[in-house]
Amino acid sequence: MTSRFEKTFAAGPSHIDELGHVNNAVWVQWIQDLATAHWDAVARSQDRDAFFWVVTRHEIDYRGNIGAGQSVTGETWIEGAGRGATSMRRVDFRNAEGKVIVSAATTWAMLDRATQRLVRVKPDVLAPFVGD
Repeated sequence: MTSRFEKTFAAGPSHIDELGHVNNAVWVQWIQDLATAHWDAVARSQDRDAFFWVVTRHEIDYRGNIGAGQSVTGETWIEGAGRGATSMRRVDFRNAEGKVIVSAATTWAMLDRATQRLVRVKPDVLAPFVGD
């Protein structure tokens, strides 16, 4: 089973577009913020010191939205084993009623901090993200 991580995001006036709800670019930023917070909270210190991640692909489904003053709870988890230098991350954002309104499948590539080159994702790097 995969270890899941949650964080709440509140929509402020600067997040709202001309349609009166959170702009799509903000959802992408929140996906990145959630993924980074998950890495920072769960990864082993030696892995945080040695590696960093960059997005290579976002696939996002928008099923609803929120307006200014409303909040969502983002939930993320790693899906499956790493493949080469990449790992798949899933994200769901739930509104106050618990309905998933935005979901994403994102692919991240792991880079060595010292060389800034791609490195193979080893199982021990992802191990802390897999659990109850």
